[in-house]
Amino acid sequence: MSATTATDGGGRTKRARQPMTVFGAIGLTLLAVNILLAVFGSFVAPNAPGSLIGGGAFAPAHDAALLGNDYLGRDLLSRLLHGAKYSLGVATAATLLGFLIGMTVGFSAAEIRGRYDTTVTWVIDILLSFPPILLALLVIAGLGSSLPVLIGTIAFIQCSRVARVSRSVAMGIAALEFVEVARARGESLFSILAREIFPSSMRPLAVEFGLRLSYAVLFMSSLSFLGLGIQPPNADWGSMVRENLPGIYYGAPAAIVPAVLIGLLVVGINLTVDWLSGGSDRHTSEELR
Repeated sequence: MSATTATDGGGRTKRARQPMTVFGAIGLTLLAVNILLAVFGSFVAPNAPGSLIGGGAFAPAHDAALLGNDYLGRDLLSRLLHGAKYSLGVATAATLLGFLIGMTVGFSAAEIRGRYDTTVTWVIDILLSFPPILLALLVIAGLGSSLPVLIGTIAFIQCSRVARVSRSVAMGIAALEFVEVARARGESLFSILAREIFPSSMRPLAVEFGLRLSYAVLFMSSLSFLGLGIQPPNADWGSMVRENLPGIYYGAPAAIVPAVLIGLLVVGINLTVDWLSGGSDRHTSEELR
């Protein structure tokens, strides 16, 4: 169901509040639980992430480890709680940085136009032609795997896609009457972008942010599964899947549980995005092709 729309005298589009749906509530609940795990998980974990406990490798659940042990005999639950901040935190930081760069480039290209817009579009097309995982492998192989490098690499991959969407959204807004009035008043480029274009593009960009965050979580998990993400003794959920894969042969949940948590996080983000996109001009399928 789409929210109703209306325009004011200046051409600004006003949308009614999008009604909550069952799937939207499920998505927000899953997302809220994951945020709580990322913020407070390390404080409520019963053991340190590297502490060895009794029972041995891939031991079943017992009093000291409610979800059993991992491949080295560490508490799986504690490592999951400690790893939540990396799985969601790195993805969120990278997405925010990528959005800041991408929106600035895309909005300015839509407003300035001319040769600047042509150059920006050309550079974006070149960056989009590189496979993201190959680009990340080259950067991390050259600079090493650390938190700043991971965040910067994912942000760099994200910003070209955000710039393309931001430019497309801003191009339509820049042609509206209230933006023309702001230009006629002699407002600066920054004022037009921040006060006129950005507020009118918040809904579709919020949808795009959710899509990019979901992509960042999966991309971060893929890098960790390849051994290029969070390095020991720390771990995120993607690296926990990789290091505990042998447990599948023993029926241990050490590899399954972190994979399920990654899936639930992505499902929560996507359900929230679908709910938000019901009241925007963009649809999830546009960027998932």
